[in-house]
Amino acid sequence: MHKTISSSRNQHVTEALRLRKRRGRTTSNRIIVDGAREIMRAVNAGVEFIEVFFCAELCTTEECGLAMSALSSTPATVLHVTEEVFHRIAYGQRAEGIVGIAVTPSRILEDILLPPNPLVLVLERVEKPGNLGAVVRSADGAGVHAVILAEPQTDLFNPNAIRASLGTIFTLCVRSATNETTLAWLREHQFNILVSLVDGQQNYTDLDLTGPTAFVLGNEATGLSPFWIDLDATPVQLPMRGAADSLNVSATAAVLAYEALRQRAAQVG
Repeated sequence: MHKTISSSRNQHVTEALRLRKRRGRTTSNRIIVDGAREIMRAVNAGVEFIEVFFCAELCTTEECGLAMSALSSTPATVLHVTEEVFHRIAYGQRAEGIVGIAVTPSRILEDILLPPNPLVLVLERVEKPGNLGAVVRSADGAGVHAVILAEPQTDLFNPNAIRASLGTIFTLCVRSATNETTLAWLREHQFNILVSLVDGQQNYTDLDLTGPTAFVLGNEATGLSPFWIDLDATPVQLPMRGAADSLNVSATAAVLAYEALRQRAAQVG
């Protein structure tokens, strides 16, 4: 017979709430994962779950049932909670009946296994976790092999980033590194480095994107730092026909990634 947690002051609940803040995630080496789909993708990617908050009254979808089934084969402890407590733990309006707590996955640049002619997105100093998650979701869809956060201003497993990525942040190769380490890695693997600039001389559709290619995109407000601009790299731009001079970083990443996908598919076909 399980015991249902009915108090928001329960220690498990208060510790989970700390994981909504970056400091809490960093000091505990834990992350919080909202949603059945996201949890399933994390489990399938080998993420180590420690405990799961479960509300039977809210677990009404097939995905929630599948997520609980997947978690049953892990050592995670299931903590049954009331609807009131669950709404306290869950993000926003995500009342799907399941929230997981996991060990922060280890993600280092050196363990990426690259196929021939890899395609990589580098995001320098991106601040908004929603943008990070949206880029990862587009990268997953376009067949990008890795996303690298250079000098990140948000942590990789921010709950907003996980949510915006639909959990693909666990299944795609996503890594964090310094600018220097990222550049050295790209050069070691002989990538053609293309930096996205508002005033770039090359239209992105005029370039051959079928070889090892790395697109580098900058901060939402200030763009790329001089570190990347001063490189001997190819500056590319997306033509803008209206009043705005650039797209959101996640939209830019999607356009570039899908152009590379188009060229590669045409080459195969």
